[in-house]
Amino acid sequence: MSGFIDIVVNLFGPEEVDAGQTGFDANFMEQVRMPEAMRGGVGMDEYLRIMDEAGIEHSLLVAVRAGDRRWKGSFDIPYEQVAKWCRAHPDRFSGLAGADPTMGMEQLRDLERAADLGFVGVHAYPHWFDLPPDAARWYPIYAKCCELELPFMLQVGQNLIYQKDVRLPSVAKPILLDQVAIDFPELTLIGIHVGTPWSDEMIAMAWKHANVFIGIDAYAPRHLPENLVRYMDSYGSHKVLFGTDWPVIDPRRGVAEVAAHGLRPEAHRRVMRDNALAVFPKLAARMGLSG
Repeated sequence: MSGFIDIVVNLFGPEEVDAGQTGFDANFMEQVRMPEAMRGGVGMDEYLRIMDEAGIEHSLLVAVRAGDRRWKGSFDIPYEQVAKWCRAHPDRFSGLAGADPTMGMEQLRDLERAADLGFVGVHAYPHWFDLPPDAARWYPIYAKCCELELPFMLQVGQNLIYQKDVRLPSVAKPILLDQVAIDFPELTLIGIHVGTPWSDEMIAMAWKHANVFIGIDAYAPRHLPENLVRYMDSYGSHKVLFGTDWPVIDPRRGVAEVAAHGLRPEAHRRVMRDNALAVFPKLAARMGLSG
């Protein structure tokens, strides 16, 4: 089987590495055991080849906004930097608009611009702003996402130390999605990065709320918690989406390790493709498909 969809992919070409647009340093690359040969960046032509080898049809590229622009270590990838790849390869890439709650109305206008660019969702890192998901400063962004019908993807669980001298607290326990999902029942929420080490909480939120989903990116699938594997192979097969957080996880490894769990064919198809089409309706429209 192929035609997979990777919902979390970062630009990691030599230009992003040289410009300091990755957000992590050599210590982090060592911690996640990134191969030496790719630490200087992987060009998009090579990444497309990797996608083909993995059987990934489409990737969602993140226009990252990470941290208040006045803070040391903060960085971003402009929307246009992602949009150019989506225009060049519309059958392979769609964009996710980074969200910065410190930008006020400017961020809300930027989300309208992202929608005009054809982006299919919004992405956020709560820890980069030291603002938990239920903080008031996120709420105008949630409301704008409802208005624009854009799913909101955010990191949940612990975060690592991406830069040796920039230490960010873990502020996004999955249980904090509870009030957000209650206040915004029309907002699709995807908790990415598994929710580690609180995967039980993440499953509970996805089970409780029809509008909450789980992304299994950023961790090698072979190490997924057993309870999460059971969930996505049974009553939660419609609530879990495949992702890699490239360059953290190589897509070829991610695809192979999900397959090794031996999910039922229907569950595997949902996790690897169908759920993404259902959760991101603008992605399905962009691909000329439906969930």
